[in-house]
Amino acid sequence: MTTSEEILQIDGSIYEGGGQILRNAIAFSCLLRRPVRVWNIRAGRSNAGLRSQHMTGIKLISAMSNGRLEGATIGSTEITFYPSTVNAGRYEADTQTAGSVCLLMQAAVPCMVFGNGSIELRLLGGTNAEMAPQIDYQLLVFKPIAAKFGLYFDCDIERRGYYPKGGGEVYVRSEPVKYLKPVTLTDVGHVTSIYGRSFVSGQLPPKVARLMADTAKATLKQKMNNIPIKMDVVKEPNPNTASGIILVAETTTGCLLAGSGLGKRGRSAEDVGYQAASSLLDNIFHGGCVDDYLQDQLIILMALAKGKSSIRCGPLTLHTETAIHVAKQLTQAKFDVVNLSQTQTIIECEGIGLENAVM
Repeated sequence: MTTSEEILQIDGSIYEGGGQILRNAIAFSCLLRRPVRVWNIRAGRSNAGLRSQHMTGIKLISAMSNGRLEGATIGSTEITFYPSTVNAGRYEADTQTAGSVCLLMQAAVPCMVFGNGSIELRLLGGTNAEMAPQIDYQLLVFKPIAAKFGLYFDCDIERRGYYPKGGGEVYVRSEPVKYLKPVTLTDVGHVTSIYGRSFVSGQLPPKVARLMADTAKATLKQKMNNIPIKMDVVKEPNPNTASGIILVAETTTGCLLAGSGLGKRGRSAEDVGYQAASSLLDNIFHGGCVDDYLQDQLIILMALAKGKSSIRCGPLTLHTETAIHVAKQLTQAKFDVVNLSQTQTIIECEGIGLENAVM
């Protein structure tokens, strides 16, 4: 029986005080096979405590690792998780809302590759949701950068899901790895191309997607007139009304930087396109090798890797500061943040070199 002294402890009210602390803590607990207690869950939010999406995520990790959860009820502000081995197999997680499947993936994917065999996840919920990366971002940006660490996964979108109904269906598959490799991303190079996807669904006409794309292009051309821009304009075969856009810039050194936006009632298509383009330009001109949305997602990979990783980025986001704090609390990874200027930072990490015992 595990004693209380052996249980890792995390205060869920620190830094950004949201669901990210819980996701990362549960993932590290699963990977290290050490129990964790998280309290003050989402204390920084107006509706503190566990919500349906967070419950879905931690129950998925618990199922994958044949674990045991205590206190996992809607509204709970404290949980304790006792993990075991991550087992091969098929698992399903349903947010039953438009809760983001991408946030489920953030916690689950690192755990999957340290399992004892092939794993497939069927994730149900929102694929393009507010306050979370769009599924397109995870495929176009996170997936290829994660591959540099030796973390590989396949992801198929069976059906997209939008606010407020959700209904998206995504399949994620992985094979086990021995360990993750350290990564150095400190030379951003020069932007060679920009590509993206502008979509509408439901009752919105295709011209709305075209307006978003055209506005984004025009905004980008003001600053990057010589860079080729390719946009896919899509009318999704989905009855739920939604719209959105994602833009990705690729550089000579293989860096990927993005900007995105989602439509909502009362917001013009031009405004959505302009926001996405402006976000991308901000990420390009701060001179980092990763954008503001990737920073925090790489912290767990850096902490697990065998060796020293160095990543140049813009100013640290609060989510990144939170992720570093949780990683330092729960692992022996050594982080150092070097401020090069007001707009550029290098994150260095000597990872713990976690190895998969079954490989």
